[in-house]
Amino acid sequence: MALIDQYLDVVAAQLPSEKRNDIVAELRELILSRFEAKEEELGRPLTEDEQEAILREIGHPLVVAQRYAGGPDSLVGPELYPYWLFAVKAGLFIVAAVSIVGALAALAGGPQTFGQAIGQAFAGFFDGALVLIGVITAVAWSMERWGGKPHWMTDWRVKDLHAFTLADPARWGLTGSIKAGVERPSGTVKPVSVKVSTANWPGSDALFGLIFGGLFVAWWVGAWEWPWGGAFELGDQLVTVSGAPVWTALFAPILALALANMAVDLMGVLRPDMMRLRAVLAIGLSVASLVLAWTIFQWGHWFDLTAADGAVAQVRGGVELLRWDALDAIDRADRTLAGQAQVLGTVLSFMLAGFGLAVVFSILGDLAKVARGR
Repeated sequence: MALIDQYLDVVAAQLPSEKRNDIVAELRELILSRFEAKEEELGRPLTEDEQEAILREIGHPLVVAQRYAGGPDSLVGPELYPYWLFAVKAGLFIVAAVSIVGALAALAGGPQTFGQAIGQAFAGFFDGALVLIGVITAVAWSMERWGGKPHWMTDWRVKDLHAFTLADPARWGLTGSIKAGVERPSGTVKPVSVKVSTANWPGSDALFGLIFGGLFVAWWVGAWEWPWGGAFELGDQLVTVSGAPVWTALFAPILALALANMAVDLMGVLRPDMMRLRAVLAIGLSVASLVLAWTIFQWGHWFDLTAADGAVAQVRGGVELLRWDALDAIDRADRTLAGQAQVLGTVLSFMLAGFGLAVVFSILGDLAKVARGR
């Protein structure tokens, strides 16, 4: 039967050559017996569609081949996954730190490198993160496939594990800390007692948001300006950055949203125990933030760059710039006004997309708080 042969050809292509013939013969016998049983039930030969249906029940050729091939059926198994996850987290932290240091070093060369430095930092982080995760996954896959573990996975000692505690956000002052201690009164040995202490005041995150929100509102209404001043040097010319009409049109909605967020943060400072109510209000404000961010994305024209000679270039962004080749183009951008506008448009597009993603995760976190009630 041609259909069975096609199916088995795909399965055979995925199997080791030394076991291929035996497995294909066993599968052929299984399929034929299923066909015969169905034909007896129907009292007639099967149509091609009915044969297809039985083959789908048996499974996709790639899945079936994996069942017979033996060996691991995942890139990273449950035993190696904790090591893989820790390595990815630590590696991403290092890549981010290197990208930030590189950007700061480039910015130290002068304000004319601002757009290029930020763009290269983004591109470097994404490229480095992809390579890092790929390499770590490849190493884990090879260990799953061929076995063998480094000695530190099987011959470890407790006193060598201190580095792993750096994964605790509390050690960086980000959350409350968890401390464990062993009590050993004279003559007895008691089990480990775990003592949980909250290092931070419960309203500290709300206080930080309130301060940051206040600074943003002050800047938004013109009460103070960034030290940068909205201008940078490009070659031998001073380039001025001015806002596009989108910011005038959305001035009031952005101000109202910022003040509403400050009100919720103020509630968190005064009543940090009202976690569920704060979470409900924060979800609504987060949804409004997403709508506002999408409106800005759709607008496209965000800033204008005006050179001393009167030349003007628009900083435009949008969903169409969220591509890897757009990030790669940052390194090739020329030192012209249009080139810098393109760099800034790409960087700001990724920053706005990252903001939207962060808001989505914030909504999920607030939903969890509403469900838990804390």
